[in-house]
Amino acid sequence: MIAEAGLGALWMAAAFAALQFAMAWIGIAQARDDIMAAVRPVAFVQGLLTLLALALLITLFVQSDMSVLLVAQNSHSDKPLMYKIAGAWGNHEGSMLLWVTILGAAGAAVAMLEHNLPKPALIATLGAQAVIALGFYAFLLMSSNPFARLDPAAPDGAGLNPLLQDPGLAFHPPTLYIGYVGISVAFSFAVGALVTRDVGPAFARAMRPWVLGAWVFLTLGITAGSYWAYYELGWGGWWFWDPVENASLMPWLAATALLHSVSVLATRDGLRAWTVMLAVVAFSMSMVGTFLVRSGILTSVHAFAVDPERGSFILALLALYIGGALVLFALRIGTVRQGRTFDLISREGALVANNLLLSVILGIVLIGTLYPIVAASFGVQLSVGPPFFNKAAGPVALVLVAIMGAGPLLRWRRDDGNDLIERMMLPIAVAALAGAGVFIATGGIAILPFLGIALAAGLAAASVAPLWKRNLRRTPLFTWGMVIAHLGIAVSLAGMASESAFTKETLVAARVGEPHRVGPFTVRLDGISPAVGSNWSALQAHLSVRRGEHGDWFVLRPQSRYFSSPPTVTSESAIATMLDGQLYTVLGASDGQGRWQLRLWWKPFVTLIWLGGGLIALGGALSMIGRIRRERKPAYREGYA
Repeated sequence: MIAEAGLGALWMAAAFAALQFAMAWIGIAQARDDIMAAVRPVAFVQGLLTLLALALLITLFVQSDMSVLLVAQNSHSDKPLMYKIAGAWGNHEGSMLLWVTILGAAGAAVAMLEHNLPKPALIATLGAQAVIALGFYAFLLMSSNPFARLDPAAPDGAGLNPLLQDPGLAFHPPTLYIGYVGISVAFSFAVGALVTRDVGPAFARAMRPWVLGAWVFLTLGITAGSYWAYYELGWGGWWFWDPVENASLMPWLAATALLHSVSVLATRDGLRAWTVMLAVVAFSMSMVGTFLVRSGILTSVHAFAVDPERGSFILALLALYIGGALVLFALRIGTVRQGRTFDLISREGALVANNLLLSVILGIVLIGTLYPIVAASFGVQLSVGPPFFNKAAGPVALVLVAIMGAGPLLRWRRDDGNDLIERMMLPIAVAALAGAGVFIATGGIAILPFLGIALAAGLAAASVAPLWKRNLRRTPLFTWGMVIAHLGIAVSLAGMASESAFTKETLVAARVGEPHRVGPFTVRLDGISPAVGSNWSALQAHLSVRRGEHGDWFVLRPQSRYFSSPPTVTSESAIATMLDGQLYTVLGASDGQGRWQLRLWWKPFVTLIWLGGGLIALGGALSMIGRIRRERKPAYREGYA
């Protein structure tokens, strides 16, 4: 009865979402305070019902109930408990249930926690959120039922994709989905503001924590997903411009632009139209990502659905939501006042330039991702890979970084160009010194990595500019957040540029006892031995490694694993992490003549990529906490920065 109870909870949640929308519509149209007051508890109950449905699905996986089709297709009785739990969303139907659960919980949180918006704007926001939820409830219940029964029950399950049997599965999808849902809430706030013609600082202050939260979780999800693919897939790269990777990057780019705009609107009453439009664009990108991952048009380890009918359903939802939002935007944008003006040379001007460049990069990624899909529909097979994205987006990103460095040094409203140049001298000098140091040490590297390292150094110096000549103990928490987030971008950029410029790779067919070189390391294959895990067996290499001629020897043990359910062979890399980089080793196949394929990489400073991602997320979290604290203080005044 657990499956039936879960399905019943979903149907009830869908019914409450329909009721929530109807009550919001009637309450606003008829100005009925009694009806509007009832919307909050309905949203709260809807959230509880989605949490119940997800908890019941997890219970089915933990119990290995093979009479449920989803469990039989994606689990196994011998699978470790952690992967039984995480496996509940390691598939199409379960991940969609996780999505609507977070969506319902977010709606409940808005209903319970938001008390600063005028009632009509809040109720319109909850009504928009209910419409979004209704579409996904319909998708689950009509085409992706996670509680469908299997008759007769399977003797055991087919197992979970071994590439997903990793702790990353417990962390990566939930963080991304929280980010996506945070964007949907921001979109609902924008719709509510347009419906009630109340686009102003109050709306922006209500939206800002959701944008910040979504941005933080998207950053964490992308960072964790990058590292998960890096160590799990055994290909030695941290980003491949895979369409499904791009599906998470595009909402992040839009959310980054939205974050800057909503902050200007909340504190300076500017960029009103920008804020609303970017909320629509950010949600559009999250819907495009959902379509790419679940439509069946992509073949990727990240993609779930393989049924084109599901893709058609999501495409219809995308057209409905985004088309409706654009129509509403077109009808109501004329009612949005301009807000306060500012000069081109000002911090607002720099933020607008950043938004334009982020939009250009977003357009490049979107076109590069969708063009092969559109071409394939006309019978033309082509591939758009890293060379295109790196050459097209790389230079734009470097210009963006340069403007980002100038932003914190600019004054609000208006500034003087000569004064800006004077304040920029230190970051420029730091960038020049870093570039000169790289050139002297290496004799020259490719132009994009060279500029990346130099600009990263300059951005790091400019990032701490808001702390110059300030009492650090009295510096607001959101200022620390901005500093740390910008510093994190500099750190990540330095890691990306260093990995691109200095990586050394060696591919060898090694015999036992033979030493091989990669970068400053000597790697010797000492033997191959069997290894056994909870639900896999493996061949494990014993690699003795030494750095330089006189370093101490240490051991790495990469594996070639075999999973029986489902039958799959995976490469498990062994990585040595050091202060200045990582040694990455992968065991390949035997040639039958006593030699084993080894892939060896030395990646200087590659860990800065993920360290920077963590700093970006930390900065966003501190900024969110600081803003919430500031706005709850009685002394807070509109327009105070």
